[in-house]
Parts: sequence; structure tokens; C-alpha cells
Amino acid sequence: MTAANPSDALAICERKDTSIDLLMTDVVLPGLSGPALKDKIGAIRPGIKILFMSGYTSNVIIHHGVLENGVHYIQKPFSMNELALKVRQAIGEK
Repeated sequence: MTAANPSDALAICERKDTSIDLLMTDVVLPGLSGPALKDKIGAIRPGIKILFMSGYTSNVIIHHGVLENGVHYIQKPFSMNELALKVRQAIGEK
């Protein structure tokens, strides 16, 4: 599923008939940061796995609190192989 903005992502996550294993979100979003979206969705769906992405440099991302231990992150641009590896890591597969 895709969402055009944070509001749409929240609306999708609020639907009870929808199974979601992973939220993949940009760090910098219009109207709400990726980490703030993670917190809001985490309140709706405790335990949801998160994969952050960004095209910004690591210095910018650090200020958003994303590059902490245990946070899954992928730098743009990325290949499909890199994405597949990061998704597996985020959902807990080896």
C-alpha cells in the first residue's frame, strides 16, 4: 500500500481490516516528520516494524533522531537488492 502523505498513512493504519507488517517512510515529510509519524502509527499499531529512508546526508538525519541503535534506515538512492536486505532486517528475518 502507498500513502501520498502522513495523513493518508495514518488513515490506512487506522483501518482494522488491513494487515501491515512494515512502515517504510521518509525521514523528512510534509507536515509531519518520519519519526513523529512512527510514534503516531506505533500508538495505533504497537510493534509495527519501521524502515526509514532519506536522500539527505547523515548529518541532517542525525538531527531528526533517526540514526540511533535499533533503527532501520536506508540511504537513497538504493538498489532493489539493498532494499530487500533492509526490509528483511527490519522485519526480523535473517
